[in-house]
Amino acid sequence: MSVTAERKAEIIKDNAVAKGDTGSPEVQVAILTERIRNLTEHFKSNHKDNHSRRGLLMMVNKRRNLLAYLKKTDVERYNALIQKLGLRK
Repeated sequence: MSVTAERKAEIIKDNAVAKGDTGSPEVQVAILTERIRNLTEHFKSNHKDNHSRRGLLMMVNKRRNLLAYLKKTDVERYNALIQKLGLRK
């Protein structure tokens, strides 16, 4: 259900703006997207897991806020990120 350390390192490497970058909005959104996709799969077989559903909603909101910040500060980076991750506008 959670993202493994190897997968997380791969996501960071793919989305990092600079070497050693782990805090940029791109990296944070990519990690949150991976976690959201994993939890979505979890809910297909565990539809009554409301505790995890709350966590999912918090992650979705955090990702939405990070995307809004990125769109406000740098539209090109925002468009490239949502295209790369396959998110809708």
